[in-house]
Amino acid sequence: MPQKVRKAVFPAAGLGTRFLPATKASPKEMLPLVDKPLIQYVVEEAVASGIESVIIVTGRGKAAIEDHFDVSFELEKLLEERGKQTELKAMRAISEMARVSYVRQREALGLGHAVLQARELVGDEPFAVMLSDDIIDSETPALKQLLDVYEKYDAPVIGTMHVAGEAISRFGVLDVEEIEDGVYKIKDMVEKPPLAEAPSDLAIIGRYVLTPDIFDEIEQTRPGAGGEIQFTDAMRSLLQRRPFYAKRFEGTRYDAGDKLGFLIATVEFGLQHEDLAAEFREYLQSLKI
Repeated sequence: MPQKVRKAVFPAAGLGTRFLPATKASPKEMLPLVDKPLIQYVVEEAVASGIESVIIVTGRGKAAIEDHFDVSFELEKLLEERGKQTELKAMRAISEMARVSYVRQREALGLGHAVLQARELVGDEPFAVMLSDDIIDSETPALKQLLDVYEKYDAPVIGTMHVAGEAISRFGVLDVEEIEDGVYKIKDMVEKPPLAEAPSDLAIIGRYVLTPDIFDEIEQTRPGAGGEIQFTDAMRSLLQRRPFYAKRFEGTRYDAGDKLGFLIATVEFGLQHEDLAAEFREYLQSLKI
């Protein structure tokens, strides 16, 4: 029986350059998707998957993330005095959602380097890595789908999905052998290959279940383009010594780290919102597009 995955790492120290100027003074992770910041959706997914401890890797200008998951006594008192019980309950749920710890990444040196900053807080146990750019709408939480595969095979698991055409070159791509429906044993992984060189159409998506030996691999990984330590390179190195699996998750993934993807997600989640859906749908249908 594999050791239970209790902790999840959320790299949130990036500069958010694709959303400038909106992210000049505000964290990209705090961009609101309808009425909740991006990072809250992913933390909620983690908690719904059984994660007990959330570790957020932050950097300069990211204090708003810490404030968001903290208790706001003044706001809660004001809501209570005004009888806004629904809003008060929602605010308290955020701060009570999980045990949240923070560690800072002093320089933006890549995803691998960001994950490495959480080493002491993770300790010698398996853990998840979740990227708030990837919002996944699914009946069973996407991370829970990966955890089920981890528990069956007792090995690291990477989230994946089919990506058609030239778009595949924007992702890490997997070379795999399918061992059951939607579950693959990984033979190799390539970071952002040209379409002609991509080993498959299975892209790496921002959900990972990893074993603690990944930290040694990250430490030994040489910086690549832009001086960044590539996470895929570290996983590829570890793949030489232990099996890796991939799970093609069931659900819809939105690239909320991209302006168009963020707009699409806003429309889709707006149409699901119980207070907004009817009027929002009526408005969209009225547009002469």
